[in-house]
Amino acid sequence: MSETKSTTHDTSPALEPVARLSTLNRLLPLWIGAAMIAGIVLGRAFPDLNDQLEKVKVDTVSLPIAVGLFAMMFPVLAKVRYRAIGAAVADKRPVIMSLLIVWLIGPALMFTLAWLMLPDLPAYRTGVIIIGLAPCIAMVLIWIDLAGGNREIAAVLVAINSLIQVLVFSLLGYFYLEVLPGWLGLDTEGIDISIWQIAKSVLIFLGVPLVAGYLTRTIGERRKGTEWYEETFLPRIGPIALYGLLFTIVILFALQGDEITSRPWQVARIALPLLAYFVIMWFGTFGLGMRLKLPYESNAAAAFTAAGNNFELAIAVAIGVFGVSSGQSLAGVVGPLIEVPVLVGLVYVALWAKRRYYTGNDLTPASEEHRQ
Repeated sequence: MSETKSTTHDTSPALEPVARLSTLNRLLPLWIGAAMIAGIVLGRAFPDLNDQLEKVKVDTVSLPIAVGLFAMMFPVLAKVRYRAIGAAVADKRPVIMSLLIVWLIGPALMFTLAWLMLPDLPAYRTGVIIIGLAPCIAMVLIWIDLAGGNREIAAVLVAINSLIQVLVFSLLGYFYLEVLPGWLGLDTEGIDISIWQIAKSVLIFLGVPLVAGYLTRTIGERRKGTEWYEETFLPRIGPIALYGLLFTIVILFALQGDEITSRPWQVARIALPLLAYFVIMWFGTFGLGMRLKLPYESNAAAAFTAAGNNFELAIAVAIGVFGVSSGQSLAGVVGPLIEVPVLVGLVYVALWAKRRYYTGNDLTPASEEHRQ
């Protein structure tokens, strides 16, 4: 009887983010797979697609990519309770833990995995290392939202990581692609990218939807009230995030569809260090958070922030430095091919862990005795 009661109490809250989803959201892995296939087919059907996209650019920004990323990020950022951010980060442990893991452990881990698994493929190895240099500042918000993580902590982490990316991405690239391999007696391959290129990418792909989300919540609550905003408006715009996600995936995979289909074995090799990285980072961070007795919502936000990477920036850097048809760019495109389904799967792992290991009103890790 007690076990049934406990299961009933824990399961409903844990499954709430999934239970509230539309058919599109519940079948997200299926739709993502279909979007990947559609992108590859589109790329093969229209070999000059990249040339056509070049015609719809503003400066160096591709409008289709910008539209897709805005649609993907705006609804999630509109959900953030910005006035509650201060209270959300009163416990600084998840923020500090995530930042240390993301910027100290993450790049070093990806560097190690890339050299261990791709020693004979320098172009792909470089592309993989670039992926590991910066945490995700876009799609991670969707994974945290689906897993029932703390949106306010996620917003703080995204903001801090965005600023750090602007300041240190080029330095990290130089260190891990040239300095450290030289110290270790390995082959070196440098990277040349300006601070402004990175800053512009962050401002466009994160800053615009962040401002739009903040203004939408502020104006919406002021004119219609919080209840209308939370219960009527947000459910209406929620699906736009996943439509934007699917659209972005189609475009990204279309750009290198021919490369992906013509080199399946090399794509599989690129996938190995990426798969290992995402799994190690997520489970390592989530496990550490449990040892620190972090509440579930905070721990989930930290774990997904640590596991996700900014593949949009990685692709932009690889294309800008090495060219659209380079091996480095191909590795960047393979990034979301592995990251998206893995992190979707980890959403369900997180919800299972919430039911299995967390209890109480504050959803802190339960003791072993309680779980039994």
